[in-house]
Amino acid sequence: MIKRYRCRLKHTDVKGQISGYIATVDVTQKFHNPYDKKIEAVYVFPLPQNAAVNEFIMIIGKRRIRGIIRDRKEAEEIYRQARSQGYVASLLTQERPNIFTQKIANIEPGKNIDVNIKYFNTLAYVDGWYEFVFPMVVGPRFNPPCYTDGVGAVARGKNGISGQETEVQYLKPGERSGHDIAVRVDVDAGVSIEEVACTSHVIDKTFATPENLTVKLSSLDSIPNKDFVLRYKVASKKVKSALVTHRDKRGGFFSLMLYPPENLSYLKRAPMEMIFVLDCSGSMRGKPIAKAKEAIKRGLKKLEEGDTFQVIRFSNNASQFGPNPVPATPANIHKAISYVDNLQGNGGTMMIEGIKAALDFAHDPGRFRLVSFMTDGYIGNEVEILASVHERLGASRIFSFGVGSSVNRYLLDRMAKLGKGAVAYIGLDDSAGQIVDLFYERISHPALTDVNIDWGNMQVTDVYPNRISDLFVGRPVILTGRFKGQRKTTIRVNGKVGDLRQEIAIPVNLDDSASSHSGIACVWARKRIETLANQAIYDNDSDLPVQIRQVALEYGLMSAYTAFIAVDSSRKTTGDHGVTVAVPVPVPDGVRYDTTVQN
Repeated sequence: MIKRYRCRLKHTDVKGQISGYIATVDVTQKFHNPYDKKIEAVYVFPLPQNAAVNEFIMIIGKRRIRGIIRDRKEAEEIYRQARSQGYVASLLTQERPNIFTQKIANIEPGKNIDVNIKYFNTLAYVDGWYEFVFPMVVGPRFNPPCYTDGVGAVARGKNGISGQETEVQYLKPGERSGHDIAVRVDVDAGVSIEEVACTSHVIDKTFATPENLTVKLSSLDSIPNKDFVLRYKVASKKVKSALVTHRDKRGGFFSLMLYPPENLSYLKRAPMEMIFVLDCSGSMRGKPIAKAKEAIKRGLKKLEEGDTFQVIRFSNNASQFGPNPVPATPANIHKAISYVDNLQGNGGTMMIEGIKAALDFAHDPGRFRLVSFMTDGYIGNEVEILASVHERLGASRIFSFGVGSSVNRYLLDRMAKLGKGAVAYIGLDDSAGQIVDLFYERISHPALTDVNIDWGNMQVTDVYPNRISDLFVGRPVILTGRFKGQRKTTIRVNGKVGDLRQEIAIPVNLDDSASSHSGIACVWARKRIETLANQAIYDNDSDLPVQIRQVALEYGLMSAYTAFIAVDSSRKTTGDHGVTVAVPVPVPDGVRYDTTVQN
């Protein structure tokens, strides 16, 4: 029997507009006070890890109060004062690049308050398919012992028991809130759209033209307990490198989607050293670990003579199939598959142990080492993990699979970027075999490695990421930067291919017909903030937070050091600010409540 309770967040409305590979997204959260006393509502929610949040509006009846970006400490102090003085106020802070906290003070009994958030982000593109992702729920995180800067996962009403700075309250099994979600995405692809797929949800789709698509989430699939993943395939067999630019008083900005050669399968690949790392923690128990094991077994079967491999599991600790990388003989692969079959999901997520086990042994320079993590990424100590990857990476490349319905994409994407690799995602309703086959078909053929770029006459500066990932067929790299010169030029992409010794150069012709998008300046600023934040993981330079704050304030963006604050100063409410109530959320689809939530 489903139990319902009175909900502080009634509805979330998402409207996305996609032009080319840039998305502009408006998110409206509709809050309501169902009690007979004033409340302060607190809601911890996700957004895409590359979202450049640049607009925040609080709506009370017909009044629209535009939020202002401030230093985070200053914004928090303004909010505290407004709350204590009886003003209705909203505060938006960032806890992780993909986790945010919304606070609304002095909501009067029976009253409604809406909050509108706007952001830009770039879409992923793989093998002809663009992918738009809107995360709906923060997955429960595991935090190592004595760690307090994480994200606590607690039962509804159990506030403050996790010891973490940020807490998410989860509904118990059989409970249902009145909170639902509506999603509409309008796509202007610029070329004909061949196919549309959404394995995560039921959708309704309509075409105005072959290039223009509108997708709506079905009203029968409106429980916000998993990521909304929309994919659409464009008609062109070979998509040219795409350039989007913008000029304003601050100068020129660009975003370049850089495509590798269409086919390199005719070249013999180098021998590989494959390291499979499986998350066997409690949050993976059930369908997630089954999907991950299916992916590993499929990957093992795709190894060739001359390759080596290793299988590592981690939860509270780590263990492995063999003491050293094992030759990929049929007998060894058969034994490894039996080893994987017997692994179970239970315990904590001490991912640091998996990192150490995967990266802390000698690399065979004669082989291309690929480390493949299979995890939902439900940890609170992302900074510690990323620092460990940076410290230990060496010549390894990281190619990971995010498994589950609400994966920590921030962690997995950052690991792939640090590891000059790539990431794929396997939903609970996806075919793990099909995804793994396509993934390994791409990475098994020669990559364009050690990439460097001759920008021609563009006169570029501040290009991010400043460490360009390897290029793989069907998997472009998005580069964002500033420029002073001309867009009409020839860019030359240089790198090594095949046996990693053959150097090639690829011309990319660009011209003044390049499209323009005002959001590119915000996308660039977000990338700069991301790069500075990554540097701060392993560099104790005290100036880095100052630089992040300056960029965020100049471009009006959310960051760890800035926040949006909105105060309705037109009237005061009576009495004190009332009781603080959290907005509990459902446990992500496929995740077990009893193995992940602190009760």
